[in-house]
Amino acid sequence: MLVHPDIDPVALRLGPLSVHWYGLMYLLGFLGFWWAGLRRAQLPQFRWPRERVSDLLFYGVMGVILGGRIGYTLFYNLDRFLAEPLSIFRIWEGGMSFHGGLIGVVVAILWFARVHRLNPFDIGDFAVPMIPIGLFTGRIGNFINGELWGAPTTLPWGMVFPHAGPEPRHPSMLYEAALEGLVLFAILWWFGRKPRPRMAVSGLFLLGYGVFRTLVETVRLPDAHIGYLAGTSWLTMGMVLSAPMWIVGLTLIALAYGKTRLPERSAR
Repeated sequence: MLVHPDIDPVALRLGPLSVHWYGLMYLLGFLGFWWAGLRRAQLPQFRWPRERVSDLLFYGVMGVILGGRIGYTLFYNLDRFLAEPLSIFRIWEGGMSFHGGLIGVVVAILWFARVHRLNPFDIGDFAVPMIPIGLFTGRIGNFINGELWGAPTTLPWGMVFPHAGPEPRHPSMLYEAALEGLVLFAILWWFGRKPRPRMAVSGLFLLGYGVFRTLVETVRLPDAHIGYLAGTSWLTMGMVLSAPMWIVGLTLIALAYGKTRLPERSAR
C-alpha cells in the first residue's frame, strides 16, 4: 500500500498571488509541444518554418483553455451553469475537460488552416503526436492535487489519498499519465515519423486516446455530482465522450488506407 505525499497544490506564493502546480503543468505541456513541434517540423513531409509552429501553439493554447473550460461546464457542471451562468468564468475554482479542450483545438486548427491556407488534416497529422505531452503533464498535475482517484483496490500499488477515505485506491491519474501520455506519445511519435496517408496519424490519436481513456474509466471513479450514468454501476461520462473518438478514429484510418496512394500534402 502506498500513501499519497499530500503535496501543497500551491507551488509559489507571491503576496496575494498564488502559482499552482496544476497551472505550471499546463505551461510545461505547452513548452513540450513547442519543443517537440520544432523537431517534427523538420521532417521531410512537413518542412514547416519555426514561426508556423509558434503560431499553431498560440491557436492551440486558446483552444485548450477556452474549450476545456466550456466543455467542463457543459459536460460536467451544467446544472450549476444554468443556475449561475457567470460561474463559467470562475477558472480559479478549477474544472477542465479534455474532450472540451479537444473540441476547442479542432476549432483552432480549422481557423489556423483557413488563415494559412492549409489542409486541416495536414495540421492535425502534424500536431497530434505532441498532444500526449500535455496529457502527461496535466495528469501529473491531477496527481499533485490528489484528485480524480480511482475505486478501492487491494493491489500493492493502491494508494491512500488525503480526501478519499482510508481505503487504498487506484491511482487512476497515474494510469492516464502513463497510457494517454507516455504510451500514446511513443506510438504516435514512432508512427508519425514516416510519411503516412492524410488522416492516418489523426485517426490513430483519436482511436488510441479513446481506447486508453475508456480502459482507465473502468477503475476511475466518476465525478461525485454526476456519478454513473443510465442507472448503471460502470458507465461514466468519460466513456460516453470517448465513444465518438473510437468511431471517428477508426473512420479516418479506414479512409486514409482505403486510398491507393499517399495524398499530396500542402508544403507551403
